[in-house]
Amino acid sequence: MHLRSKERVITYFSRDYVFRYGFILTLLLMTVLHVFIFPEFDIYAFYLLSVIFLGIGFSNKPLVFLIILCTMVVLLRSYVEFKQFPPMDSFISLWCVYVIMTLIAARMENNYQKKRKVTFDLISALTKSLDSRDTYTARHSEKVASYALKIANEMKLSSEQCDAIYVGGLLHDIGKIGVPEYILSKTGRLSDEEFKVIQKHPVIGYETIKHITEFNKNGILDIVLYHHEKYDGTGYPQGLKGEEIPLYARIMAVADSYDAMTSTRVYREPLNKELAISEISKNKGLQFDPHIADLFIGILNREK
Repeated sequence: MHLRSKERVITYFSRDYVFRYGFILTLLLMTVLHVFIFPEFDIYAFYLLSVIFLGIGFSNKPLVFLIILCTMVVLLRSYVEFKQFPPMDSFISLWCVYVIMTLIAARMENNYQKKRKVTFDLISALTKSLDSRDTYTARHSEKVASYALKIANEMKLSSEQCDAIYVGGLLHDIGKIGVPEYILSKTGRLSDEEFKVIQKHPVIGYETIKHITEFNKNGILDIVLYHHEKYDGTGYPQGLKGEEIPLYARIMAVADSYDAMTSTRVYREPLNKELAISEISKNKGLQFDPHIADLFIGILNREK
């Protein structure tokens, strides 16, 4: 399967609303199977699965909302199984089990979201401390992460993918912690040797965080290592070309370049928005993935 096709498939099946659709489709499918096709089919486990989907998919909804939907599931199962309202003791017992399962699933999802927020806060604090080394690039990582997130949303990537891209944006320049400050703040043109030092920062960043297993799984390491690769294969550190460059790194390359062009640097004044857009357009297929560049230009043109 073509790489871009794989990305679309992965994106589709990892979106949050899959749990909400899973809740609805599980109820419909099991009910149809039991009533019309396999009357003897044991559906108990699948109704339990539906309330787990309910808890995860609607974890951000009020408790009353979850309980009402859970009660509807119990009533549906009771009607399908007994064809009438079950004995009150059976109904209450079943209702308690389903509500407990729903609330456990919702609580686990909420705990995950809280943990993710704490991680974001810690990474943001680290990023700000890195940006503070150079007042001219202060908030660079934060802005790059924001631009990359807009592209990810425009591509309709999943919330998990968007989270990874945002975190990767915050950390993409973490390797500059190993670059001498006199090079970062130099007002004149860098010498060849100094530029070679700068070119090491993706590898330094990768080596710094490569032991974080989660970053390897979710693509953040790809962002850190490959965000200076170019679509025509002339980038660094490995000279990857086209879709050999991971998707997240291709997104970050556009976002990073745009903020670099529109930010004040010690060696030049910032470009205005129109000139920066023109530069991105001219470098489609050279420095940037043409599809991603077009998406980002569209975003910028919409935002006055």
